[in-house]
Amino acid sequence: VSLLYFRRHLVLALTSCVFWNTLGVSAATDSKPNILLFLADDLGIGDIGCYGNSTIRTPNVDRLAREGVKLTQHIAAAPLCTPSRAAFLTGRYPIRSGMASSNRYRALQWNAGSGGLPANETTFARLLQQQGYTTGVIGKWHQGVNCESFSDHCHHPLNHGFDYFYGMPFTLLNNCQENKPPELDAALQAKLWLYSQIIALAVFTLAAGRVTGLLSISWKITACFTLVGCIFFISWYSSYGFVQYWNCILMRNHAITEQPMRLERTASLMLKEAVSFIKRNKQGPFLLFVSFLHVHTPLFTTAKFLRKSRHGLYGDNVEEMDWMVGKILDALDKEGLKNNTLTYFASDHGGHLEAQDGSAQLGGWNGIYKGGKGMGGWEGGIRVPGIFRWPGVLPAGIVIDEPTSLLDIYPTIIHLTGGTLPQDRVIDGRNLMPLLQGRVQQSEHEFLFHYCGSYLHAVRWHQKDSGALWKAHYVTPIFHPPGAGACYGKGICPCFGEGVTHHDPPLLFELSQDPSEAKPLTGETEPLFDMVIEKIGRAIEEHRRTLTPVPEQLSFYNIMWKPWLQPCCGTFPFCWCDKEGGTTHSL
Repeated sequence: VSLLYFRRHLVLALTSCVFWNTLGVSAATDSKPNILLFLADDLGIGDIGCYGNSTIRTPNVDRLAREGVKLTQHIAAAPLCTPSRAAFLTGRYPIRSGMASSNRYRALQWNAGSGGLPANETTFARLLQQQGYTTGVIGKWHQGVNCESFSDHCHHPLNHGFDYFYGMPFTLLNNCQENKPPELDAALQAKLWLYSQIIALAVFTLAAGRVTGLLSISWKITACFTLVGCIFFISWYSSYGFVQYWNCILMRNHAITEQPMRLERTASLMLKEAVSFIKRNKQGPFLLFVSFLHVHTPLFTTAKFLRKSRHGLYGDNVEEMDWMVGKILDALDKEGLKNNTLTYFASDHGGHLEAQDGSAQLGGWNGIYKGGKGMGGWEGGIRVPGIFRWPGVLPAGIVIDEPTSLLDIYPTIIHLTGGTLPQDRVIDGRNLMPLLQGRVQQSEHEFLFHYCGSYLHAVRWHQKDSGALWKAHYVTPIFHPPGAGACYGKGICPCFGEGVTHHDPPLLFELSQDPSEAKPLTGETEPLFDMVIEKIGRAIEEHRRTLTPVPEQLSFYNIMWKPWLQPCCGTFPFCWCDKEGGTTHSL
């Protein structure tokens, strides 16, 4: 009798727990939780204490992990800033929106380019706006600004569902800091100079032919060639002296506040803006996307954190970023919002191994994982930190080893805020709440596709019946020097051409047994080899059938600098202003 009594009450207790947990989630969802998203720039998974780093101090990110759920297989949808962030904002692989490049320019190069996140893409910010949320983004954008004029703002955050923007429409570059070697693509500069010379020769030939009567061609055609040549020449010339003024700017909504930006006060301004946004919107609900400029080169770090870490300037920059995370979390606590806020922390892709200054490493550490930023298939370029915290709704101190993606943030927060996913397009992300709460034990993802630009480099298959995690590499970069683990001397590894190796049959790894991708399997060493390759091959065919042609936003024309698109505070080309008071803000 006592045993039956115990069993009966145990069942009732478990049922009650499930009921109240579900009720709690429902109540939290009904009250529309605030959403706070932290996204670091170029941060390696091995740079964070809760992911195994014992020498860089990240107590605030570590606290998020202790108080929430840590994902160990959180995957970026691209290994570079622009496409990865496009996927994060839309829940779709970048190739679907045209944000995947078929050329060597895989990220936006200028504020005055015409490419960017298309206006017909629906970001999570727009859907939350429709649910009554106040939406803001603080920090890096790097999804474009204008399309046809310097003030159309077609790619601007305010045209993609954000009510408020303060930050950098572009991304940090060495060019943003004086006395740093220029970072804008040297090959692009050489190509611009070559095109300038070719067009100049063509103009000279046409003009000479017209004057001598050897060619019957109108002066209008000659003038058009001259105009195009001038654009290429100005682009080439400006890439040497004007990058700081034309790319390194801060904006508040549509207005430029600093041109060029003053890096010594940027961190304090970003922190001030994030805290102010929380205070202004504490009655909620709000979405705040804190898109850090840290830890991208040139790693400008304020004096308070310089020479404080054991890993030079890079470690100093990581620790400053962590401190900023802590201050923003403190603002949540101060306003009593912690328990009604879903907080998320991640990086847009892996650490930049090739970022060096002599013997000093200026990029991140990707732990045990091979490769880094720019490498479409290797784990080091795409496996990133992923942490969720929501006290009372998500369990604390839980680690999940299932495959998840930055793509998943989109459907997860749309679900939580009562929105409806777009029905007119493919959404590649999956709602993570059942997995985060422990209501299911396996991720919804069966296959994840790993692109380098518009080229499919690798695919992972989560074989759920056995728990195996297979990954097939069809293309891998050729490291330089051989065996170095990166493409030193090239900036980042290429996606195609002579700098890659095509594998037929593909390289196959079982990541649960070989996370470092050190020992490729073969038909001789793995009995399931042929079955796995065939299964992944069929998945690729099905995936490609879901793709539709779209305009390429990162074509050479779209990434090229265009003077009529240049955001300018002043009279072009004399673009300069400082509307932040002219004083340095202390941290």
